[in-house]
Amino acid sequence: MFCFLKKEKRKKEKKIFFSYFSLRADENQLTDIIASLPVPSTLAGYRMNGVDFEKDDDTNHHIDFIAAASNLRASNYSITNADRHKIKGIAGKIIPAIATTTALVSGLVCLELYKLIAGKDKIEDYKNGFANLAIPLFAFSEPIAAPKSKFHETTWTLWDRFDIEGDLTVQELIKWFKDKHELDVSMISCGATMVFNSFMPKKKMEERLVSKISDILASVNKELIPATVKSLILEVVVSDRNDEDVEVPYTRLIFRK
Repeated sequence: MFCFLKKEKRKKEKKIFFSYFSLRADENQLTDIIASLPVPSTLAGYRMNGVDFEKDDDTNHHIDFIAAASNLRASNYSITNADRHKIKGIAGKIIPAIATTTALVSGLVCLELYKLIAGKDKIEDYKNGFANLAIPLFAFSEPIAAPKSKFHETTWTLWDRFDIEGDLTVQELIKWFKDKHELDVSMISCGATMVFNSFMPKKKMEERLVSKISDILASVNKELIPATVKSLILEVVVSDRNDEDVEVPYTRLIFRK
């Protein structure tokens, strides 16, 4: 029974570990897509025209798009994917919903997305939206700024991170934090995998210090890191000049290009 539970725990840890990989792969693809978008100034005079949804016309690819988008979202939440035929049947029954709340929410989200693409950087430029069609109620408010944390003279929020390029060893990462931010590293982890901690046995610690972080992860999880994964998200525990524990942003190690 103990062995079974241990095996199940290991499977869960691997799932968490590789979910970090998939997130990083998605982020890299999104970065490439954003970089390929035309500059807003080149779209002067561009107009978008609405189209009517038609599920029975395969030449318009409406069902193809819905099938791809819905299955991608289902995969993100570990929901069983559906085939095109089933999705076509479902899509044909939800037109009334599309015309009400879903359309309202999608429209509000897109309005905020336009601001993001336009480069708006002031928080007051954005809005939270609240809607209740039964009352009816439509209200807007300014978003609340993300809480700020600080170490030494550096202020950061949950949107910040350390971006480090290179397939670094543990020792090189520790040195980077010391040289760049005067911080002492006591622990490094990636998802559910412990990469390094200061209370490891001496022999194991010496081996980890000279090993590449990517190699450690592959060795501990007994699986190679997928070729599509270009970066790793690391959680690093550090102490400041006064030997006090301080919180720092996540570290993104870009170990492949």
